Amino acid sequence: MTEFGKTALIIYLVLMNIVGFGLMWWDKRQAQRGGWRIPEKTLFSVAAIGGSVGCIAGMYSFRHKTKHSSFTTGMPAILVVQLLLAGLLNWL
Repeated sequence: MTEFGKTALIIYLVLMNIVGFGLMWWDKRQAQRGGWRIPEKTLFSVAAIGGSVGCIAGMYSFRHKTKHSSFTTGMPAILVVQLLLAGLLNWL
């Protein structure tokens, strides 16, 4: 991968994790206020496309979705798969 590609990937991952963290914050806030919620599918989608660390950090920072086993196991599972894929791609 070129230096530009590495930089672009890092910027993308940082942005996706900021988005994941922010979505967890917003959904928690809306849950407390009885407002419009972010669909769980959206939260998992953001995690799957690179925002898993941000989603996990937001989940535990705001104590949001921590009683849902789909989140407490699903989010870390997405992160593990991403790390394994990154390791595999780096190895090839």
